[in-house]
Amino acid sequence: MSDQKKIFGEERRELLLQILKESDQPVTGSELAAKANVSRQVIVGDITLLKARSEPIIATSQGYIRLNQASPVPVAIRTIASYHPPDRTEEELNLLVDYGVTVKDVTIEHPVYGDLTASIMVSNRKEVKHFMDKIHSTGSAYLSELTGGIHLHTISASHERKLDEAEQALKEKGFLVE
Repeated sequence: MSDQKKIFGEERRELLLQILKESDQPVTGSELAAKANVSRQVIVGDITLLKARSEPIIATSQGYIRLNQASPVPVAIRTIASYHPPDRTEEELNLLVDYGVTVKDVTIEHPVYGDLTASIMVSNRKEVKHFMDKIHSTGSAYLSELTGGIHLHTISASHERKLDEAEQALKEKGFLVE
């Protein structure tokens, strides 16, 4: 935090919302904290409050994104079942994005908690690399490690054909659960 004036409460949340609306890429909590002259933890709380008001904000490994209601929705969305050990995660994600597919999330079925879903939101190799770097630098485990490698992905693309081609490539590499 700098010597500049702190922005408080509702005014700060409106500023955060405006920043996210105007950004065409994810904005990190640290960037938002610097712009509002507050701690990152305050930003986490603000984002939670905004989400509780049904603001379409998602947290990704690259930062926060506000989904633009006016932007065109991908034509094709599908859920696929996948299986692989942790050391093949990057290969799986790169294969999907190379076919023009966005990997929106990962879901596992936990024996106690039920379905657990985490946002991934990767659409290109740069975003995959950032996601992988974040996993490694934080020492985090993959959700799929809780289920022996079995997991679901929600994937989207501009055409069904892209999803079909990506799914076929996954099948050929032994990633798909049949």
